[in-house]
Amino acid sequence: MALYNKINRDELKRRLQESEVERITLSFYQYANIEQPDKFRDDLYRLLNEVNVFGRIYVAAEGINGQISVPSDQFDDFKTRLFSIPFLNGIRLNIAIDDDGKSFYKLKIKVRSKIVADGLDDNSFDVTKRGRHLSAQEYNQLTDDPDTIIVDMRNHYESEVGYFKDAIRPDVETFREALPLVEEMLQEDKEQNIIMYCTGGIRCEKASAYYLHKGFENVFMVDGGIIEYSRQCEAEGLPNKFIGKNFVFDERMGERISEDIVARCHQCGIPADTHVNCKNDACHILFIQCDNCGTKYDSCCSTECQDFIHLPAEEQATLKKTMVFNGTKFGKGRYKAHRKDQSLQIIAKKQF
Repeated sequence: MALYNKINRDELKRRLQESEVERITLSFYQYANIEQPDKFRDDLYRLLNEVNVFGRIYVAAEGINGQISVPSDQFDDFKTRLFSIPFLNGIRLNIAIDDDGKSFYKLKIKVRSKIVADGLDDNSFDVTKRGRHLSAQEYNQLTDDPDTIIVDMRNHYESEVGYFKDAIRPDVETFREALPLVEEMLQEDKEQNIIMYCTGGIRCEKASAYYLHKGFENVFMVDGGIIEYSRQCEAEGLPNKFIGKNFVFDERMGERISEDIVARCHQCGIPADTHVNCKNDACHILFIQCDNCGTKYDSCCSTECQDFIHLPAEEQATLKKTMVFNGTKFGKGRYKAHRKDQSLQIIAKKQF
């Protein structure tokens, strides 16, 4: 049995879109000591592939981090298999909130040095001494205090489309950038109540331990992140303090939490919160585009990319070796969208 997918990506995406199989999207993580990550990876692939799991899972000596989808009619079998692994027995599964089942089209499991790239030396502090988890009710109560500091530990393109009310949103592209920046920003607030949050909670597990090590006294984190918080709010009839969309790292690009649209189209500036990748694969930059601009620019980020995708394939192959696109020059969501018809350049800026 091949322990990786061999079918063309476009074909897999076509099959997913045409499939009528109902699927459940979920995420999970667990810090644990995995002595043989490569062997564990192969065993896990065999175990999950047999029940048609799709998704992306990272395995490291420090644990596991997964975002996957499972056929609804095989969900119980999937849980039995996953829970048969001792350190994953009974682990919480963060079920997606706004899900059409089209989140992943293949199973990919990779071995990495860490399950989340944080740039930290874990031997320099006690990673097991973490902040206190807050339920949705506890979060709402603590954030009713105006002196409580709320920090979004996600990247700028995530927080641009949705965030907790009054949260500090660092203008960063990676988690490793956020850690020292937040530390510097809150140097004068080490005695304050500080609540951190992220998508599913995994980034805050490590961040809270790091900040406690750095002398912060009252560090909290939203248990299960935005996903679990929203689930608890709905189940318990609590006010949901999250505004907008929760960005997710799969084909959906986001799940709606509230009807508020807090971002703007990077091309025309009207309210919009749909993330897309530029249709020009030589660019492929991630940006926010409204439906009108999607039609106007053929799902591209600029007229340059729009013109490029209509060239013959042979000419594209030659030109992309020398041409510079937005995705070549800028990080995710940072680019200049050229609108030649109005001689206007809009630089996508992120709210802080």
